[in-house]
Amino acid sequence: MVPLQVPLVDLRVQYQSLKPEIMAAFAEVLESMHLFLGPKTRAFEQQFAEYCACRYGIGVSSGTEALVLALRACDIGAGDEVITVSNTFIATVEAIALVGARPVFVDVDPQTYLMDWRQLEAVCTERTRAILPVHLYGHAAEMGPILEFARVRGLRVIEDASQAHGATYQGQRVGSFGDIGCFSLYYSKNLGAFGEAGICTTSDPVLAEKLCMLRDHGSRVRYHHEVIGGNYRLDELQAAVLLLKMPYLEQWNQARQAHAQFYTQRLREVVPQVPEVCSWGTHVYCYYVIQVEQRDTFRKALEEAGIGTNVHYPVPIHLQPACADYGYTRGMLPVTEQAAERIVSLPMYPELTEEQLHLVVETVKQALLIGVTQK
Repeated sequence: MVPLQVPLVDLRVQYQSLKPEIMAAFAEVLESMHLFLGPKTRAFEQQFAEYCACRYGIGVSSGTEALVLALRACDIGAGDEVITVSNTFIATVEAIALVGARPVFVDVDPQTYLMDWRQLEAVCTERTRAILPVHLYGHAAEMGPILEFARVRGLRVIEDASQAHGATYQGQRVGSFGDIGCFSLYYSKNLGAFGEAGICTTSDPVLAEKLCMLRDHGSRVRYHHEVIGGNYRLDELQAAVLLLKMPYLEQWNQARQAHAQFYTQRLREVVPQVPEVCSWGTHVYCYYVIQVEQRDTFRKALEEAGIGTNVHYPVPIHLQPACADYGYTRGMLPVTEQAAERIVSLPMYPELTEEQLHLVVETVKQALLIGVTQK
């Protein structure tokens, strides 16, 4: 008998359940041969914008490009500073660098791993043009104080919601607070394409028009180019997958939340830190992140039991070689740095079975017990 396995993410289960519909959607697109900026893209953009309570959705080729185009649409470039966090995927900071601006980091809250807005004042300068909070792991950042800080100083707010499709702050979905919301639709996200995709959300018609031009070679009318843009369009085949998946997103998020509750109830007393959900927000658990001591030993024990784990993320962005020129050194963002040494992500996807959840919990407990006895 094959031992039970629990991968970090299992995309095949979801695919198999939707396979007939997906194949039919692909066939429809291929029969039409309308392969970009077609009816599937327009329908998905509208549905996703409405889901986020925004007026406009602008589909793009990836979450990274969503961030780049959002910054460009807000006229942020050389000589400008953008305040963000170091506890994130590199794309957040790549986007700032790619438009010629400079990332300025604040530390994160030790319970949520999200932007500590109390530090904004200390790093804001006359060159600051925008704040880029990250709704990390599936939990909404505390947007109220961030928005107020930006409003008083005339700053743009661009939300990186790449890991938080459907998460809310005070009952309102992320992606609808700032000037522009940016989502990755990478295949392993809560709502994922079959490869790379992304979308920007906004209720500002001027920004929406700029985003549409920038993603399509700076053009509103074909072969008439008003600005230098690029080829960042959402592929129609990817849009077909996303449109098909949209009706399931809330159901999948609810399953993730139920799995997280199962983990938390059984691990809270044995794990140094489990995910916390603030009273003003919701968590959709793109990742279920805990903290442990002796992380390498812990991960090896789970691997030997057939359970996948990952670390999101082991090296903070401000300490990455690619960001050395920004002048940050170890000790400057202590909360981020300490978390990076202890965090680990457990398996999380909607289709996890009760048997798999029980196996993860029991194996985590055994691994932690082994770690204690080895001290």
